[in-house]
Amino acid sequence: MKQHLKRLFSQAWFLQAIAFLAIGFAFAWWLRGPSASDSSAGSQGVVAEHASNAPAIWTCSMHPQIRRDGPGSCPICGMDLVPVKKSASGVRTVSINADVKKLMNIQTVPVGRRYVTADVRMVGKIEYDETRLAHITAWVSGRLDRLYVDFTGVEVNKGDHMAYIYSEELYTAQQELIAALESNAGRSSSRFVKPIDLAESAREKLRLLGITEGQIQGIEQRGKPTEHLTIYSPASGIVVEKLRQEGDRVRTGDRIYTVADLSHLWVQMDAYESDLAWLRYGQEVEFTTEAYPGEVFKGQIAFIDPVLNKDTRTVKVRVNVSNEDGRLKPEMFVRAIVRSKIAAGGRVLDASLAGKWISPMHPEIVKDEPGDCDICGMPLVRAESLGYVTAEPSDTAKPLVIPVSAALLTGTRAIVYVQVPDAEEPTYEGREIVLGPRAGDYYLVKSGLKEGELVVTNGNFKLDSALQISAKPSMMTPSGGGGGGGHNHGGDAMPKGDGDAMTDHSQMSLPPKVSQQMLAVLESVKSVEAAIEEAELSKIRDAFAMVGQRVAAVDGNALSGDMGAQWREFAMLLRNDSVEGQDIQSLQDADRVTLVTKEHAMRLQKMFGISHAGHEMPEETLDVPMAFRQQLDRLLPAYLAIGDGLASDKVATAASGVDQLHQSLNSIDTSGLDDVVAKRWASETRSLSSITARLAKATDLEAMRSAFALLSDELITIQRMFGFHSGSQLFELHCPMAFDGRGATWLQSNDTVRNPYYGGSMLKCADKVAPLITAPPPRGGEHDKHNHG
Repeated sequence: MKQHLKRLFSQAWFLQAIAFLAIGFAFAWWLRGPSASDSSAGSQGVVAEHASNAPAIWTCSMHPQIRRDGPGSCPICGMDLVPVKKSASGVRTVSINADVKKLMNIQTVPVGRRYVTADVRMVGKIEYDETRLAHITAWVSGRLDRLYVDFTGVEVNKGDHMAYIYSEELYTAQQELIAALESNAGRSSSRFVKPIDLAESAREKLRLLGITEGQIQGIEQRGKPTEHLTIYSPASGIVVEKLRQEGDRVRTGDRIYTVADLSHLWVQMDAYESDLAWLRYGQEVEFTTEAYPGEVFKGQIAFIDPVLNKDTRTVKVRVNVSNEDGRLKPEMFVRAIVRSKIAAGGRVLDASLAGKWISPMHPEIVKDEPGDCDICGMPLVRAESLGYVTAEPSDTAKPLVIPVSAALLTGTRAIVYVQVPDAEEPTYEGREIVLGPRAGDYYLVKSGLKEGELVVTNGNFKLDSALQISAKPSMMTPSGGGGGGGHNHGGDAMPKGDGDAMTDHSQMSLPPKVSQQMLAVLESVKSVEAAIEEAELSKIRDAFAMVGQRVAAVDGNALSGDMGAQWREFAMLLRNDSVEGQDIQSLQDADRVTLVTKEHAMRLQKMFGISHAGHEMPEETLDVPMAFRQQLDRLLPAYLAIGDGLASDKVATAASGVDQLHQSLNSIDTSGLDDVVAKRWASETRSLSSITARLAKATDLEAMRSAFALLSDELITIQRMFGFHSGSQLFELHCPMAFDGRGATWLQSNDTVRNPYYGGSMLKCADKVAPLITAPPPRGGEHDKHNHG
């Protein structure tokens, strides 16, 4: 029997291997096009089809950034270069035939609007309701001569006697009351002078010492003090703590017992950071315990901790639970689930709370009209103020969603593949989109897709690989051929690509109207940079909104062919920048989005050769005196010190570099510069001063790293425009994973990777390590070919 099973398994593995090999050969044949022997078999009718698609470039299947005009060997790994079949027109499009589509098992679904449910699962444990804990303490110093409750777990009622205490202080206070009563009795009354009631003062003193009215009356009736005082329970519940023994001496305020009311309990649970978008005050929570398998208990969220635990990356969520039958016990472990229905904009929809008024302390109190809480008396608040949608139709609209499997994540954005309609053969377009939060098996879409478009849910990685081999922009190579085929964690220098995947149109003339419209786009990006310097979130959001408006105003229909395709690529990227920029919640977020936006604007300016006064070409090197370049070298030691401090996770070391940078910047003398250079340097100085101020105010690594990314970008710009004089070699490095996948660049004095954006957690992460030319460029000669893409 065992031998028979082994043969079956062997045959299954063999058949699977044959199937995978068949798919691989078919895919490789499609990418490379037919061989000479294939061409001779003209009976299949493929000669004419592929003759017009002769490969224009040859690439390495392991290093697609290598592109050559003819066959040869890869300079990195030595493998033979393979020809790349010319695919459909478009920056991110790829076409395949029906057979390859079937082998790749490509499946699509339409983008749609629908309510989705986010199931938030949490674990936690039951705890006492802190508002229902009563502590029995000693109101006077003395000796505990008797404890009526001998052990924990005893149920007591309000008013039950708990302890019998002897107190000298209490004895003296009783004597004062008796003496005051005797004094009042022997004092004659006068209609002119009202006598002072010493007895009432003595009674008040006893009240403050914890004596009840009944006990005070007993003292007055007996006419003599008692040596002992009985302490009564202030609440009903279970004695959960007994902190003293009979005979113990206690001081005022010492705790003797703790009584807990277990009719209401708290459930403290841990929610992951990624689930916070779907949690709201007042939501119903269902949970189970090991003690009662299959039984579901319910409660309402009463508190969401405003502080995130930095170690576990979780937030405490508290649920109020009724426990009248006493079945739930403190310290029981629970598993809970919250089912959040999601409407447009990622807002939580709860029809039972739409338009209602709710207590901010007791979520079980919900009313149709404003008023006060029946329990605590606090004014009720509108449910919408707690993050729920209103009852308006616009707010209850269904969100635009795609299946999770359709998105190839690149941080806060993603790559999806959309089927091109009405194409002669199956054609797919890669598209960068901005995602909202994940809700169950779906992602909410903020930007980049329309309802009804078909997105690939299976086979999208294979399509992405086809684009990568074709040296087009893909998930792994966002800029196309020059992106590199992965990122390096080992610190070895990695070669740069041979160029951008998109054709340079800087020598071609744009229609004047379109040129002015694109110039307006660049001006709006400058406005974003200016808003960043002011460090006001509202102005930054407005500036990003303007970028989106300027992009939408460009008449892309006036551009045809490759120029039109490439403008659509930049329009897509800048629209996404605008959408993401309008949602920023912190200056760190603003810094990260701004870096990406500046890069896209620079590539747009370079691609189409847009130039205007105040908008120099990105690679324009100014004619700068050698003495000024020597002064610029003063910035480098300070910058490198900041980077080294961040790579070492040492805020103090980085802060000392910030002080040095500030001093170096102020020491630069601009006398002797012509008007053009002086004006440009003044602009860069404002940016540097603003970034330096941000660094000086930063108190933690996250804030410093965000500002350091801006500083790195600014120094690269200065090198490109003015040039450093330093004879020592600098290296430009890039981390593709920094800032949620947006990526960031930095400079080092050597090629040993020390990542300042991750520090010790991922010190060797880099996908580019390349020398940065620091020698002064020739006067009027070639520009520095710095590749910032």
